[in-house]
Amino acid sequence: MNFQQYDSADDFAQVAMPFLEKNEDKFSLFLGVLQGIRQGNYENPFMASIEEEGELLALFQMTPPHPLNIIFVNEERMEVCIDLVISELIKQSIPVESIISGKEWAYSFAEKWQEQTGQSASILMDQGLYRLDQVDDSIEMSPGAWRYANEQDRVLVEAWYHLFVQDTGLPPSKNHAEVQTHVKQMVDNQEVFLWEHNGETVSMMKKARPTEHGVTVSLVFTPKEQRKKGYARTMVAAGSKELLEEFQFCVLYTDMLNPTSNKIYQEIGYQKIIDSVHLKLEK
Repeated sequence: MNFQQYDSADDFAQVAMPFLEKNEDKFSLFLGVLQGIRQGNYENPFMASIEEEGELLALFQMTPPHPLNIIFVNEERMEVCIDLVISELIKQSIPVESIISGKEWAYSFAEKWQEQTGQSASILMDQGLYRLDQVDDSIEMSPGAWRYANEQDRVLVEAWYHLFVQDTGLPPSKNHAEVQTHVKQMVDNQEVFLWEHNGETVSMMKKARPTEHGVTVSLVFTPKEQRKKGYARTMVAAGSKELLEEFQFCVLYTDMLNPTSNKIYQEIGYQKIIDSVHLKLEK
């Protein structure tokens, strides 16, 4: 069994892409980030695979400070793959603050990690990954219309970005200056959708990680004073419908502990395809 770490994203892609492209929806996060690495959008990425006699067994990817993303191609070899990658991470002193993966895979990794490091795992988000192929046109839409965010919206989008991180309970991965730069790129690339009603911006969503056939919907946010008016559902429905003009499908991650958001997305037409979990590894 061979553990291979890659310095070249193109070399890693040659190994990973055939599998990822066959599972473009389920592993859209891994695939989208890999494309970002190839474009130079991440510093010091960790990329590795495990193979045995020419068979791909597992893939690993991390763009610090983001979580280690784990895929087991051959689940029958999962336990030995976990032992091998953990030993390599420890040997090379590669810090891992959190992991994201299918729920069973993530908890199996966390159990082995605790055995070998003494560090336990706590849940950051119990997630469901949903896919949409067609918006249900029968859903009730809130009044207003969508538009792309522009330069004049940057301060608002920055503020909502910070509030979104607080609402989700996730540790911030960017400081204020980095958020400003990130939001500018998002706005310049027409990735941010806003819903307006009576001249007031009331909700937003973001287009993220486009792949050959699909795209991710993320950063869905409505300020507290505008909630319970259907704006989030309307924004995601309208934005997703626009994205489906270009892509075959949309995917999004939801917090499974938030029944309201899960109900909203299902009403739009999103259907859950896998259970995922984001775990923090305690120091």
